[in-house]
Amino acid sequence: MKLTRPVDPSPRTRPATRVLRFGGRSVRWRGRSLVVGLGATALAVVLGVLAIGGGDYPMSPADVLRTLTGGGSPAEDFIVGELRLPRLVTALAVGAALALSGAVLQSLVRNPLGSPDVLGVTQGAATGALIVVVAGGGTLLLSGAALLGGLATGLLLWAVAGRHGLHGYRLVLVGIGTTAILTGVNGWLLTRAPLMDAARAVLWLTGSLDGRGWAQAVPLLGLLALLTPVVVGTARALSLIELGDDTATALGVPVSLVRQLLLGAAVLLAAGAAAAAGPVSFVALVAPHLARRLTRAPGPNLAAAAGTGAVLLLAADLAAQRAIDGHQLPVGVVTGLIGGAYLVWLLAARRRAARI
Repeated sequence: MKLTRPVDPSPRTRPATRVLRFGGRSVRWRGRSLVVGLGATALAVVLGVLAIGGGDYPMSPADVLRTLTGGGSPAEDFIVGELRLPRLVTALAVGAALALSGAVLQSLVRNPLGSPDVLGVTQGAATGALIVVVAGGGTLLLSGAALLGGLATGLLLWAVAGRHGLHGYRLVLVGIGTTAILTGVNGWLLTRAPLMDAARAVLWLTGSLDGRGWAQAVPLLGLLALLTPVVVGTARALSLIELGDDTATALGVPVSLVRQLLLGAAVLLAAGAAAAAGPVSFVALVAPHLARRLTRAPGPNLAAAAGTGAVLLLAADLAAQRAIDGHQLPVGVVTGLIGGAYLVWLLAARRRAARI
């Protein structure tokens, strides 16, 4: 095994990339990106212990760790294993899935506003779920319909904007129009639902982790396990596509195939996250931006984005549970406040940069 550092033509603007060689194979990594990943993991562990230990039955961090390692009482095993741990795992999985989806879409469309929120994928998932609510279906059917609704919206985006290339402002504008249409459809569906079902649907539409169990966590974990290798395996091609289709094609990237494959993976990840926790807003938009600022590295920063998204959603859920004493907010309220403020700041910063 030998550690080498390739020559960087512009060391002041690009972080040093190291290559770790194992025989005939090599793995590229950046020191700052590794630190960000380790920091996100450590922060997720700390926040996870705090989240599990809170609630009507408080537990100290030592009790939480003892229970997780199999040394808790039957009551503690039930509270941690059946009530709090599934919610924690769902939060991490939803945050990672949304962040990966947002990072892929922002790179594909080469636009900082590219995210499933803006492109209408989450609204499509909400439409599928509301159809089930109006029809009187159960929770399992609602999750399946949300997944299908997100996929149908992704196919619509590809059909309308894909024939001339899935990039640039074209796809963003088509997505904004699709979101507006689906928002109107969702409002009409809410008026058709019974009062109690409509109240339950509004909570789901806000984005909530309340009552989430292994039935929501396990399918999303399986989806992540299936799609993450696909997304990470095409990370180099995605970075080259960011340079432009002509450049990527000249370097041997099958641009059309990679773009369609990654668009499908991004839509599946966003729809799966919406099926598990509802259309949680702004995580897919904000997490990739934060990851790039933390790593200071070019490209999609997929691993850093996934870690950032997981920590962001977990922190938002922890704040939602404890911000108001005696009341729990839907996690989508907190992410909406954070994401909306970040979006305003981002637009203002870009406007000042344009003037300069």
